[in-house]
Amino acid sequence: MGVSNEGMVVSKRIDTLDYLRGFALMGIILVNIIPLLSVKPPSSHTLDASYWRFLYLFVEGRFYTIFTFLFGVGFYMFITRANAKGRNGHVLFLRRIAVLFIIGLIHVRFHPGEALTVYAVCGLFLLPFYNANKIVNLVFGTAMLIVLGIFSFKLFMVFPLMLLGISAGQFHVFERLSQNRKNIVLFTPIMLVLSIIGLIYQYQYAPVSFGYGSEAAVKGTQHFLNIGISIGPIVSAFYVGLLVLLVQSPFVQKVLSPLKSYGRMALTNYISQTALIYLAGNVLNLFNHITYLQTFFLCIVIYTVQFIFSVIWLRYFTYGPLEWIWRVVTYLERPPLRKPIKEYN
Repeated sequence: MGVSNEGMVVSKRIDTLDYLRGFALMGIILVNIIPLLSVKPPSSHTLDASYWRFLYLFVEGRFYTIFTFLFGVGFYMFITRANAKGRNGHVLFLRRIAVLFIIGLIHVRFHPGEALTVYAVCGLFLLPFYNANKIVNLVFGTAMLIVLGIFSFKLFMVFPLMLLGISAGQFHVFERLSQNRKNIVLFTPIMLVLSIIGLIYQYQYAPVSFGYGSEAAVKGTQHFLNIGISIGPIVSAFYVGLLVLLVQSPFVQKVLSPLKSYGRMALTNYISQTALIYLAGNVLNLFNHITYLQTFFLCIVIYTVQFIFSVIWLRYFTYGPLEWIWRVVTYLERPPLRKPIKEYN
C-alpha cells in the first residue's frame, strides 16, 4: 500500500473526487453543447432568454473551474503514489500528459476550445511546483487567480486553479475529510455568502437584447460575461464545499452512486459527450435548429445514456475504456481490464 510524503496512506481511491468529477462534467456539457450545435442567441423575454441567463450565472465558468482544480489534485496524487511505489512519478506523469495531449489534439478537431490540450501543456509548467512548499503554492495560486480573475483572463486562470489543486493535495484535504469537516462547514457558508453577493452584482448587468445590433448591447453582454468569469471560482468553491459535505452521508452516497461511476470514467465521458452531441445533431438535424432550452433536455438524455453506461461498464470492468488505454500507455503495462467474475456475481 502506497504512502505519501507525510505518511498518509494514498493508494485507496478517494470516492469524493469521483463525485466531484462527475458533477463537473454535468455542468460542462450544458455549456459546450451550445457552440457544438451552433445554437442561435435567444430572443428577448423568452424562456430561452431566462435559461441563457441561468447558464451564465450558475454554470459557465463554474464547472470547468472545478474540473481544472481536480486535475491539479490528481496531478499531485498521481506523482505521490507513483513515487511511493518506487517508480519515477515525474517520468510517468510526463508520459501521462503526452497521451492526454494526443487525445486532446484529436478531440479539438471536433470540439474547438476543448480543455485536454491546455491541461497537458499546463501540466508541464506545474512539475516544478510539486516539490514547492504547500503554503507557497496556496498563496501564489490564490493571488494569481485573483489577479487573473479581476481582468477576466479565463484561459490563464487554468494554471492557478491547478496550482490550488496541487496545494489541496499537499494539505491532504480529500484524504482527511473527516478531520477537516469543521473547516469545510465553516468554508462553505462563507463561499455561499460571497457567491450570493457576486451573483447579485452580476445579475444587475444581465442583458436583455443579447448583443443584437448596437455596440452598447454587445459591450453590456461582454461585461456581464466578464463578471461571471471573475466570480466563477467563488461559486465553484461553494459548489465543491456543498457537495463534499453532502457525500459524507451514506444515504446521499447511495442516491448519487451513478454520479460516482460517471466521474470515475471522466475522460471517457468527456470525450463521448462530444460524440453524442454530434450524433444527435446529425441524426436529428439539430445544427442551427435547436433552442437554448431544448439543449438542456438533450443534455438530460445524454446524462441518462452516460450514467447507465458508466454504471454497467464499471460493474464488469475496472477502468473506463479510455482510462484503460491511458493507463496502458502511461505505465507501458497492460493491467487487467475485466474484473474477476466473483466481483460482479
